[in-house]
Amino acid sequence: MNQLKEVLFASTDHYSGEADASFQDVAKLFSRLQDARSTQGGAALCVYFKGRKVLDIFTGQKSADEKWQPDTLSICYSTGKGVLATLAHILVSEGFIDYDVPIANYWTEFAQHGKARITLRHILSHQSGLYDMRNNIDQAVEMADWQHMLQVMENMTPRFGLGEDMAYQPLTFGWLVGGVLEKATKRSLSELMQQYLVGPLALDGAYFGVPQDQFERVARPLPKAPRSNVAQPQKSSDHSKQRKTSPMDKLIELSGQNPQDFQDAMIPKGMKHFSFFSDEGMQAVIPAANGTFTAGSLAKMYAMLANNGVWNGQKLIKPEVYRVLSTIQSKKRDRIMPLPMHWRLGYHRVLSLGKSSNGFGHIGFNGSGAWCDPERDLSFAYTHNFPTGSLTGDYRLWALTQETLRCADRVLKGRKGWL
Repeated sequence: MNQLKEVLFASTDHYSGEADASFQDVAKLFSRLQDARSTQGGAALCVYFKGRKVLDIFTGQKSADEKWQPDTLSICYSTGKGVLATLAHILVSEGFIDYDVPIANYWTEFAQHGKARITLRHILSHQSGLYDMRNNIDQAVEMADWQHMLQVMENMTPRFGLGEDMAYQPLTFGWLVGGVLEKATKRSLSELMQQYLVGPLALDGAYFGVPQDQFERVARPLPKAPRSNVAQPQKSSDHSKQRKTSPMDKLIELSGQNPQDFQDAMIPKGMKHFSFFSDEGMQAVIPAANGTFTAGSLAKMYAMLANNGVWNGQKLIKPEVYRVLSTIQSKKRDRIMPLPMHWRLGYHRVLSLGKSSNGFGHIGFNGSGAWCDPERDLSFAYTHNFPTGSLTGDYRLWALTQETLRCADRVLKGRKGWL
């Protein structure tokens, strides 16, 4: 109830940047959603419509003593999966790799342990069975070693056979896709990003592994407020007790899923000793989890996808490839996600508060997200540094998506509508 009051009575102009009149309602909602917490962090929102940037706004704190800036970078967790997938589609268009050729044809060592027939399509659509991170590394800090993690991928065994099931690959996706792209092209992932995505789109801020000279641009979570002096109950030191069932475990069980699948996919051992926001974590190449972007870079990339793979006269993705990447592979709910995600090749459906869209994109565990809607020629990106976490995105992301779609429809159809 308090959060609802905060939104209803919040300022509608607490942001900087530019907002086209037709998307002013989105800017006002953005302000309402961020106003009460603007001292706890910051956020940015960028929207392209019909090939033109119509919204580029930001607010709040990049750090305890710095305001958010137009070029502020944000660690976006799984939102980066959509960026890596886009790079893969460009390289398919360039002829370096094929969706349906076994990965082992490019990456010989990958064929071990029953993986000889797995293809890029299986990985991009989360049908590989290679989602178990918890039982394949001993400590989360291992994730910072790119070459080591490629060897981990080589030695993994699928949890189910091809075509038998679907399971979101929260962490493994990055090394699986990034690894085969490197093997197929004989180029590093950073070189591929620069030549085929960052350069052609002139993106100012899109990294898998942040260069040290860009650290100052990155928004990190603000320190937590000090706790009160009220005495806290002592935690038991008896480590032999079993882990208590959490509300998330109960929710997963009620949904018919196995909590163990969720834990194995999402929670590597030793995560308390590793942070994506540390210098080591930011420099590491962990494409499924630590992609670092500006909202403007994400929105611009998705604006290219909203325009069927073409940007400023450059055809980055061939029409036949675009048709494949945007086709839904399955509408069933997978083993990890609580909702049916309608997986495409590296993207999922647009999640809103009811407004329908045939578009696609990817959200991150922290509530960041980016997507495109080709039918509306619309793209959207929202980034922040608040300490939130959810498999299906922060409610602010859903609300901002809803209002962005509504404003586009007011221009296209003459009315906003709710559905």
